[in-house]
Amino acid sequence: MTSRIAYATGAFGHDIFYATLSTYLIMFITSHLFNSGDAAHNNRMVLYITTIIAVLRIVELFIDPFIGNMIDNTTTKWGKFKPWVVGGGVVSSVALMVLFTDMGGLNETNPMLYLAIFAVLYIVMDIFYSFKDISFWSMVPALTFSSEEREKTATFARVGSTIGGNIVGVVIMPIVLFFSVTKSGSGDKNGWFWFAFIVALIGIISVICVALGTHEVDSTLRQNKTKTGFKDVFRMLLKNDQLMAIALSYLAYTTGVAILNASELYYFQYILGDASKFSILATINTLVGLVSVSLFPKLAQQFSRRNVFVVCLGIMLAGIVLFFFAGKSLALVLVAAELFFIPQPLVFLVVLMTITDCVEYGQLKLGHRDEALTLSVRPLLDKFGGAVSNWVIGFAAVAAGMTAGSENHVSAQGEMNFKLIVFVAPLVLIVIGLLIFLTRVKLTEEKHAEIVAELEKTWGKDALGANASAEDEATIASATEEAGSTPTK
Repeated sequence: MTSRIAYATGAFGHDIFYATLSTYLIMFITSHLFNSGDAAHNNRMVLYITTIIAVLRIVELFIDPFIGNMIDNTTTKWGKFKPWVVGGGVVSSVALMVLFTDMGGLNETNPMLYLAIFAVLYIVMDIFYSFKDISFWSMVPALTFSSEEREKTATFARVGSTIGGNIVGVVIMPIVLFFSVTKSGSGDKNGWFWFAFIVALIGIISVICVALGTHEVDSTLRQNKTKTGFKDVFRMLLKNDQLMAIALSYLAYTTGVAILNASELYYFQYILGDASKFSILATINTLVGLVSVSLFPKLAQQFSRRNVFVVCLGIMLAGIVLFFFAGKSLALVLVAAELFFIPQPLVFLVVLMTITDCVEYGQLKLGHRDEALTLSVRPLLDKFGGAVSNWVIGFAAVAAGMTAGSENHVSAQGEMNFKLIVFVAPLVLIVIGLLIFLTRVKLTEEKHAEIVAELEKTWGKDALGANASAEDEATIASATEEAGSTPTK
């Protein structure tokens, strides 16, 4: 229980950080950073900086698998994950805090120098965040081998992350306005900095809790005779067909979700005309999110993860359609936003559990266990979705006139431009993700249990080597074929 609580605390701080990075940093940039009085210059700078973020995060996609590989090959007396969780958490938190400043006014006195420094700081922050993100979520298969127990641990973590990710929306405007000199609208730069300072402090405290309170399972099933070299990283990922299937599905899904989630505060500020009411939505999200997460183990057990995933995406699609037509009705906006939000924690858990089970699937199929490398895929996809989202939201804000100096209102045409971008694109992407899941993902809870049972009989006994018996090899082939492929010799 201590381990679950410590892990949930880490998830709380982790998602406070992630929500701030993926949703509110771009709000700070578009609404407060560039306000020179020259609208064309302001819009150009916003597009520059959002393009820098998108390019850097996409480039880093090719780095993340190697980060996972480095974590897998780490051996310390504190385990393979904790040093990276703490080190990555501290550095990324400090860097994020600096990004929520104008760096001494450089954004106005020397914009090009500001952009250069921003790019360096952002990539440093993002790389260290990757070390923390990958190592943190990679701890799930290291804490237990049981699918049922993993669901409980992940549910605890998701309770923490649901509170963390949504409480940001509850407190952000009160905190920003409290510390701002300008006590109206969405505050000023001073208020946003102190908000980021609080986020950074929570991030540092939460990773220390993870380091002190969690314990990895010591088992022969986690031991490899050889290490995966850098040249083998992409081969190990690409040959795990079930990992690639869930990855493709989640890639489309998380990109769509990131776009719409990041647009909600804009909707409240510029279409409803009152950013402070966003706290109402965030409060509701926190409460219903906790209920949603707590139901996951029972729902997955009674209906299967696959069915939970399909139903959840259907509800989210209905929410998007209602959101598009909600207009200025706060009641309709809240209902639509909840239909879109409630399934998100459940979908996250389905994806996380499926990717976690791909560790043993790949171990049996490929003859090598890669925990952090396998689990690096999910953060990688989230960051890609966040990168695309930042660019899309920056473009949408400029197209709709939702930038600094717009006085919290937009034209009817600007409102329609905004809706066509932030609602239609997510709807299409989520449908694509659903279709890929239905046609490509075959790894079920039952199949994972069979794979673990087979590993317990064969792992460490040369069952995958040249001396494996014909009977053993036939069993291994059967276990992996039904999930989607055949084992590699």
